[in-house]
Amino acid sequence: MPQGHSFDAIRADGYIAGVKDVSIDVGRGEMLVIMGLSGSGKSTLVRCFSRLHDITGGTIEVDGEDIMAMSEQELIELRRSKMGMVFQSFGLLPHRTVLDNVAFPLEMRGQDRHARRERAMEVIQLVGLDGREDYFPRELSGGQQQRVGIARSLAIEPDIWFLDEPFSALDPLIRREMQDEFLRLQEMLGKTIVFITHDFDEALRLADRIAIMRNGAVEQCDTPDKIVLNPATDYVHKFTEDIDKARVVRARGLLRPVNGTAVEGQPIAGHLTIHALARQLVNDPRELMPVSDRQGAVIGVLERKAALDVLLGAE
Repeated sequence: MPQGHSFDAIRADGYIAGVKDVSIDVGRGEMLVIMGLSGSGKSTLVRCFSRLHDITGGTIEVDGEDIMAMSEQELIELRRSKMGMVFQSFGLLPHRTVLDNVAFPLEMRGQDRHARRERAMEVIQLVGLDGREDYFPRELSGGQQQRVGIARSLAIEPDIWFLDEPFSALDPLIRREMQDEFLRLQEMLGKTIVFITHDFDEALRLADRIAIMRNGAVEQCDTPDKIVLNPATDYVHKFTEDIDKARVVRARGLLRPVNGTAVEGQPIAGHLTIHALARQLVNDPRELMPVSDRQGAVIGVLERKAALDVLLGAE
């Protein structure tokens, strides 16, 4: 937004603010899901992150460097070396095989034929398409075409991965399979990911944090647990009111610090949802239960009543 201009003044001039007052830090290895209805500004925001759209105010930093200050050549190099992008439209080259589609960005980088084909085969196997490297896009299903798009973006080994509603054109069963595949890839690769969706269930399933947008602004940016338990605005509350909280909230989301509290017995796994722990919560007589991380270290305590309130509803 130009300095000294209000949003009302911009609107009076016949313009709209595509993104306004957004301030977000994305940590290394984090998956941030940006969601909102059509026209909320989520795709515009991600295009600003990669400078496909230039911004009119503020800064965008990658590893502490303001990309708005980069020359065109520096920006091209940043995108080629650090950023991978996957969009809803697969954008595959119809006259090229799967192998040649995946190797295409490496060809644009100037990599020699043998090295780029070797790298392309690695990521083709990673996304489960080995044996189909000589197929053309028309010979693949929608889900397989999307895998080719994902493999192509991974071929350059990006540090940052932007995905703009990559699964929305797929039918529900294939979409679920692709989400499973995506989670598997993220566990293996640990990329920094910004993922756009308008599907709240998808956001809850994938995200470390969710940013919910409306009219170009972020209404709330927080973990799935906190968004479901403590929606910051009425708009966010509408997204969460029909959600089964027990299937979203994890034990670690209800933690209290130990602070010298005496807790006994086997700890429960903090990454498990309250729904997954339901039988144990109902049958375990302890009022306070230790909670452990994935390495088995105790990270806090869970109050049984608070967990049962999520599971059964507050009294």
